[in-house]
Amino acid sequence: MKKLTRAPFQTSRRSALGLLTALLATAPLASLAQAPAGQVVKLVVGYAAGGPVDAAARLFAPALARELGQPVVVDNRPGAGGAMGGDSVAKAPPNGLLFFFAASPTITISPNILKSMPFDPAKDLTAVAPILSYYNVLVTNKSQPFKTVPELVAYARKNPEKLSYGSAGMGASNHLSGELFALRTGTQLVHVPYKGNAPAMTDVIGGQINMMFDIIGSARNYISSGRVHAVAVTSLERNASLPDVPTMREAGIADYEVGGWYGLYGPARLPADMVARFNEATRKALANEELKSKLIEQGYDLWTGTPQMLADRAARELKLWATVTKGIQVQ
Repeated sequence: MKKLTRAPFQTSRRSALGLLTALLATAPLASLAQAPAGQVVKLVVGYAAGGPVDAAARLFAPALARELGQPVVVDNRPGAGGAMGGDSVAKAPPNGLLFFFAASPTITISPNILKSMPFDPAKDLTAVAPILSYYNVLVTNKSQPFKTVPELVAYARKNPEKLSYGSAGMGASNHLSGELFALRTGTQLVHVPYKGNAPAMTDVIGGQINMMFDIIGSARNYISSGRVHAVAVTSLERNASLPDVPTMREAGIADYEVGGWYGLYGPARLPADMVARFNEATRKALANEELKSKLIEQGYDLWTGTPQMLADRAARELKLWATVTKGIQVQ
């Protein structure tokens, strides 16, 4: 009797499990990766509101939201050159609700210079999608006695440690732009770190510091309005939005190129289906003509690709900046 009463139950249980397995196997990938309905996806920016990283994230968020069918908001968590924001994502559960809108310095420079980097980008984050590439432009206070790179270099050599340049903080791409400039030209410059690009630019305009390297997209309005003077761009070719500004190489600085990028990262162990879903949504968002035109107008180059492309570029640049930042360490 026991066999007769248990056999139907066992058969029924096996059938149910088989049916469930079949349903999961045939369910659409997007439905499995879908975060809970009505949940807000947050893009963490490791810098203060108003800067170039924040501005780009706020342009990107609505386009991503349309592709996901979910609300997407920007969450500013500044500190330690973006590392505080990245750390918050690294420690978050991999549920598809918190992502890091990362600027490359946090991933490739900060690990080389921070004495106590709170997380390991290569191990504690999941590369999801490339977003944008960018370059910097060297701008100076309008009253400076130099207008070109050769004039600036000559002045700096005659006045060692008299020229100051600002940055968004220790380890930011504009900090390293200045370090590489000093290295390539044999000059001694004074670095003044700020908590973001915007306050540094304010002090360039006001004359508290002499110059700074700023992301082309955020510097264009200051240049076009005549509040600062553009000396040179850090790309190998002239930027379409600043066609009259020479490159560092054109200005006589050999072997000089400094670029950066923005990429989307999730917490470690983010499920592969979620990675695929957000990568696809990012690609489609960046294909939006309105968003494309706004980003290109601001001096950005759209960069779409696979998670592996993002991870590989980060690994290459981590090694590159290790040589430039040797001897630089921040608490």
